[in-house]
Amino acid sequence: MESLASLVAPLRDGLYAVMTPVSDFIWSYILVYLLLGAGVLFTVMTRGMQFRLFGHMAKVTVTARGAGEGVSGFQAFATSLAARVGTGNLAGVAIALWVGGPGAIFWMWITALVGFATSFVESTLAQTYKHRNEDGVFRGGPAYYIERCLGWRWLGSLFAIFLLVAYGLAFNAAQSNTIAQGMNGAFGIPHWLSGIVLVAVVALVIFGGLKSVARTAEWIVPFMAIAYLLVALWILFANISAVPAMLALIVKSAFGFGPAVGGAAGYAIKAAMENGIKRGLFSNEAGMGSAPNAAAQATVKHPAAQGLVQSFGVFVDTLVICSCTAVAILLSGVYQDMLASHAGQSIEGIKLTQDAMVDHLGTFGEVFIAIAILLFAFTSIIANFSYAAINIEYLFRHHARKAVHVLRWAVLGMTLVGAMAKLEFVWHFADLAMGLMATTNLFAILIMSPIAIRVLQDYERQRNSGVSEPVFDPKVLKRPDQVDADVWPPKGV
Repeated sequence: MESLASLVAPLRDGLYAVMTPVSDFIWSYILVYLLLGAGVLFTVMTRGMQFRLFGHMAKVTVTARGAGEGVSGFQAFATSLAARVGTGNLAGVAIALWVGGPGAIFWMWITALVGFATSFVESTLAQTYKHRNEDGVFRGGPAYYIERCLGWRWLGSLFAIFLLVAYGLAFNAAQSNTIAQGMNGAFGIPHWLSGIVLVAVVALVIFGGLKSVARTAEWIVPFMAIAYLLVALWILFANISAVPAMLALIVKSAFGFGPAVGGAAGYAIKAAMENGIKRGLFSNEAGMGSAPNAAAQATVKHPAAQGLVQSFGVFVDTLVICSCTAVAILLSGVYQDMLASHAGQSIEGIKLTQDAMVDHLGTFGEVFIAIAILLFAFTSIIANFSYAAINIEYLFRHHARKAVHVLRWAVLGMTLVGAMAKLEFVWHFADLAMGLMATTNLFAILIMSPIAIRVLQDYERQRNSGVSEPVFDPKVLKRPDQVDADVWPPKGV
């Protein structure tokens, strides 16, 4: 084993030498501004749809059930939420707090607020340009709408490759790594054993195809989200007197006013912004181009309806679940104790979250977080597979079945390896892949955003005229010939 480690170390160090500067440049000089700028622009273009239509958004999400033989709007929502809710909500929030300080939570919230509009635009485009697959489930997403609308298959292929690297490899390794950390911390289970059991359970779902993923997500995701919220609310009300001070700390720290922790740069505005936005995007995925792959699967009457459903997912993921983690950590004594004893050192995010829950709930807290991360990360892995499958089908159109079969084994392999890999390398790899994906998708949807706005206007025009369930007709588009005639207008929905 030592000889193997000595061979792997130079390769790992070489990858770090390439990945780190590229990832830092993308996040520091491109995505921080592109993500917030695009979100603000889309918010203006949609006339603040996240505020105007929030109530309707929630109603459409809850009632989006029936789909015949396909995938329902709620199942597509659950699939995207399964991918969103994972390590970013538990370990990622803790890492953002540690590196960027409490101010990172503020920038997470800002990312989510403008991310509503970004998620709506990309998911509506995915629905508009989807196509019907032979298995009865629609396919679509950034790779598809880039080619169909812009005619750039080369850019669609580039996005598909970035997504395969991120969701087929990096993110699955990150999720299984966090599961292994949590199970080891709570129950002393060896990492390799967690990896083997996880691979076996994941295999049962992903070999059943996209419908199997959607059905599994539909059952697990609502249960785990509600349970996590209830525990966080109990912690919040049990410490209600400390909440005003916590909120003040978050806001002041976002703008550089606060004691230095985790090194002098811990509370710097730049560190807070970068880590808050990075972990916010990793968690809610607005603008990354991942959720549109789930959105396109839904059988709905109007693309805007599913765009609104996916926007609501940003609210649930970041403004609810990520906030729950932040509340648990900041209201615990563990956070301040670790700052005093480990300042300037790196930490394992899931360990900080577990210790905070133990501080609030006793030994039950450690067990609860271990089970929560098991469910959160497991559903993320199966949802990640569905995203990767859709994009590998795009790349290998004439050999799609064989390509998806190979992908299944690659996903299982990375899940096993990730359970035993070092967390730092996995996160760096995930950051780079996510940055390249998001940059490509944001560039495309900025160009295509007027189409999404036209679709939203059609949806609202029908609702304002008294139509309870608007039906989409591609004639409202400037190029209706770019969408599939057997998809729009919808038949038998």
